Amino acid sequence: MPGIVLEYDMSRRPTVSIRVDERLVLRPAAVKSLEDLTEAFLETWPEVSRAMPWINPDKDVEEQLFDFLEEAERMGRAGLLHHWVMIDPRSDRLIGLIGFDRVTRSDRSDWNLGYWVRSLDQRQGIAKRSIDAVLKWIGEGSQKVIEVKVDPNNKAGLTTVRRALRDWGGVRAPEGDASITVAGLRTMHHCHLIEVGM
Repeated sequence: MPGIVLEYDMSRRPTVSIRVDERLVLRPAAVKSLEDLTEAFLETWPEVSRAMPWINPDKDVEEQLFDFLEEAERMGRAGLLHHWVMIDPRSDRLIGLIGFDRVTRSDRSDWNLGYWVRSLDQRQGIAKRSIDAVLKWIGEGSQKVIEVKVDPNNKAGLTTVRRALRDWGGVRAPEGDASITVAGLRTMHHCHLIEVGM
């Protein structure tokens, strides 16, 4: 019909699969990944607790991951959160998790980016390629500010974040620094911001 314009809010688009390359696909996090995510999580414990500090080790881990995946799937379809499982398409093996949520500390940020790569798959550029892919995806259509927090004592995480800041023109944002409890220990995490979609 003439005169009717449909608007699509790009900030509310559903989470979709992203083919990064022949060795990496990001698939929307869903309950169907529970068994693989639980296996990967337990394999990488306690290191993974840095990426998922809300996991209570004194409670059933699989139940907590089920709740997380159920919410990620529901909210991903609505475009309110975006989480992906990292998959090696050659073997269909789950190798990590990456996502955006709204738990931000800086007044300037729209989204918080978090990620984690399975122990056996670290040091292969998976985090870098995944971060690049999701930053490109989230920036399509409109400008956004992404917050990335890192424990300054986590050397591998700090290297990955510094690389993302360099490649994407990010900056340190000390006003967003926050103490985060990980496995019962409070650690100050440094905040950085990356603008995308410009």
